[in-house]
Amino acid sequence: MRIGPNPKFSPIAGYHWFDGDGMVHGLRIKNGSATYVSRYVRTSRLKQEEFFGCAKFVKVGDVKGHFGLLMIILQILRLGTYDISYGIGTSNTSLTYHSGKLLALHEIDKPYVLKILENGDLQTLGLLDYDKRLGHPFTAHPKIDPLTGEMFTFGYSQLASKVTYRVISRDGFMHDPVLVTVSEPLIMHDFAITTNYAIFMDLPLYLRPVMMVKGNGFPYMFDETKNARFGVLSRYAKDDLQIRWFELPNCYIFHNVNAWEEGDEVVLVTCRIKNPELEKLIGAVEEGKMENFRSELYEMRFCMKSGLASQKKLSPPDIDFPRINEYYSGRKHRYVYGAVMDSVAKIKGIAKIDLEAVPEKGKDKIEVGGNVKGIFQLEAGKFGSEAVFVPREPGTTSAEDDGHLIFFVHDENSGKSQVTVIDARTMSADPVAVVELPSRVPYGFHALFVTEEQIQGQTV
Repeated sequence: MRIGPNPKFSPIAGYHWFDGDGMVHGLRIKNGSATYVSRYVRTSRLKQEEFFGCAKFVKVGDVKGHFGLLMIILQILRLGTYDISYGIGTSNTSLTYHSGKLLALHEIDKPYVLKILENGDLQTLGLLDYDKRLGHPFTAHPKIDPLTGEMFTFGYSQLASKVTYRVISRDGFMHDPVLVTVSEPLIMHDFAITTNYAIFMDLPLYLRPVMMVKGNGFPYMFDETKNARFGVLSRYAKDDLQIRWFELPNCYIFHNVNAWEEGDEVVLVTCRIKNPELEKLIGAVEEGKMENFRSELYEMRFCMKSGLASQKKLSPPDIDFPRINEYYSGRKHRYVYGAVMDSVAKIKGIAKIDLEAVPEKGKDKIEVGGNVKGIFQLEAGKFGSEAVFVPREPGTTSAEDDGHLIFFVHDENSGKSQVTVIDARTMSADPVAVVELPSRVPYGFHALFVTEEQIQGQTV
């Protein structure tokens, strides 16, 4: 399954790729045959706009300059509150499966529960609030511990210097909130867990409405004068009094790979962007450029004994949307499968990176050699999506890379789309399988593989 933006109605003013309504694309493989489905997530926002027959909500593409400020004010007046998080989320960013529920996620809203029907079709069941215990946004990147079955999540506020951290039990009970104090209101897209800790990222990308008042500015600003801060907190803490903060040179991070513990150190492997200016990132998406979205693989280490932090570069730029064998989530692993970016919205290949090998120095692009053990390169004019790793035997002690990578591909030459399956161990240029699809699949965000056992185990 893969989710992404696909607008149902033409925008009022500006439009940005992030704005589109969430659409899920699913390929059901069973008994040697495949069934494809694409369905909108039936969000509150989408149903309201369907009632009016046109776009009604403020979008990322609208919030720029004086017009954008006016749009925000009108939205607040219409809803009667500044808390506009609920009911306007597009649910277009990622998918996860936990406690018998398939969830569609967008970080300014609550999760939407989807149901996979036996014939492969998808049905939206509605918002999930965990028996009214969830009263804040829910990240698009929760973490699931494969051994305990728990899910860890958080929500950030663009108005308060707090992040709300939550632990959800294997059976779906959401425990009491833990408020983590950050430097000021920020955008925290991702975080990480280890066996004993949760890692929060206080990175200097802030909401600055004054930028809109000054002219045509975008309301977010990256502050180059501030360091990146990483907070390490016991993952079962009741408050943030014992959090340890570490500083590294300023950067921004959209996607982490994984984290684990080695002796006194907490290790985070992540996709680091040196100097993102969000307005330029927005332009990069619109123009198909990579100049302001050059993401590199990094290892960061935080010593809980000395309080010191260090980092080292693991790859050349233009690698993001990382995936691993999720049996190793929160624990030490060896392989990373990263998307090789052609532009912000387009993926031209999948690279296999060995964290135990030494990276080659001096390279400005991803090539086989050093710690890059293989690249599945797409043909000219074809662009893929995030590749999800599917182990050959889930939960066994077989080799970490014994499995397949599955991803959607769109051919701009023919206008057709397909699902491609490759061998994750060999990264052979010859696919294991290719399933031609009956319609175009727009470029999107994150992917998920749901097993037959999970489909049969849905509790909704």
